[in-house]
Amino acid sequence: MSGSAFAKLLDKHCLEGHNFLTWYPNLKIFMTIEKIMYVLEKAPDIEPPSEDASQEVRAEYDKHVDDDCQAMCHILASMNEELQKSNEHMMHAADIISHLQELYREGTCNRRFSAMIGLIEQLESLNSPLDRNLTTNIFLASLSDSFSQFVVNYNMGKMENTLSELQNMCVIAEKTFKIQGGNETIVVFEKSTSSANPGNKGKGKFNASKKKK
Repeated sequence: MSGSAFAKLLDKHCLEGHNFLTWYPNLKIFMTIEKIMYVLEKAPDIEPPSEDASQEVRAEYDKHVDDDCQAMCHILASMNEELQKSNEHMMHAADIISHLQELYREGTCNRRFSAMIGLIEQLESLNSPLDRNLTTNIFLASLSDSFSQFVVNYNMGKMENTLSELQNMCVIAEKTFKIQGGNETIVVFEKSTSSANPGNKGKGKFNASKKKK
């Protein structure tokens, strides 16, 4: 399979968050074909070579920068719009991969809902789509007791998020639980009020803070 054909495959099976564990191996195969796999593990030096550096060193640095830029373009192009926006500020391809691994590689919450979303997608492939409200309720009902305050605030805020967006919110909340030593977290949801993007009406974002005793 050619590199361009594999790029089309990545575009077709874009990263939604829950499918990271299947998306990442495909990305690594593509990067190997393009001979730029190394940039996923090592970012270019921040400072360019000094003026007295050899031509070979300068050429190697320039190639590393170019390959890194190419890798970032491929990675961002193979994500959904939500993930693109949350990763487009990253400086290097290795930074993006590190961030994605932190969010999706580990965590009981992520594994549980990756499996659940996969089942929902299987139902949809059998022409048995589920209503968004129903899938959201199933998602929230499957959360552990540690997410009780999260669920209460989410329902009170009357948010409307895709399953991928909701999963990302849960992953971030779970990380907050771990940082705070398992203490319950107050989750504050805010509706987007941007008039520039009316399609975001009802979309939720949240801030997590330690519950006051």
